[in-house]
Amino acid sequence: MGQLSILGFIALGGAFGACSRYLVTEFCAAMFGRGFPYGTLTVNIVGSLAMGFLIAAFENGSLATEPWRQIIGLGFLGALTTFSTFSMDNVLLMQQGAFFKMGLNVLLNVVLSITAAWIGYQLLIKS
Repeated sequence: MGQLSILGFIALGGAFGACSRYLVTEFCAAMFGRGFPYGTLTVNIVGSLAMGFLIAAFENGSLATEPWRQIIGLGFLGALTTFSTFSMDNVLLMQQGAFFKMGLNVLLNVVLSITAAWIGYQLLIKS
């Protein structure tokens, strides 16, 4: 697979991932308000679950690594789950003096995202 093809696959997945992140964030804001970064939390958990599924699918041979690693792993999930948004959400909470919300956001994102990745991996690797 050529370098240009790889970049094209990443760009394709990234476009869908970025649009999905926007839609999920807006949906969460409409459902729960903007007082807590629910959208970022949601995409981090769902993206981590999907990454667990993806890695397990590669390992158990149910999905070919190429081109799906570039399309889904690097492109879609890379754009869907963005650490920069997570970081900015926490800076904004800190600037607002919402230290409890900031701590809760860090704890929930880290613990639930790692747990979701493990669950996704376990669910697919066992099948």
